[in-house]
Amino acid sequence: MKPILTLLLLAAGLALSGCGTIAGIGQDVQRGGQIIQDAAR
Repeated sequence: MKPILTLLLLAAGLALSGCGTIAGIGQDVQRGGQIIQDAAR
């Protein structure tokens, strides 16, 4: 469970720091979701 939480926090940090537009937010959220799905497998 801790690795998933770590990945989620990392993705949230990247989303907040790396996006400048609404489209950028959507892409970052999508990437974060993909990371979580990959970690769950």
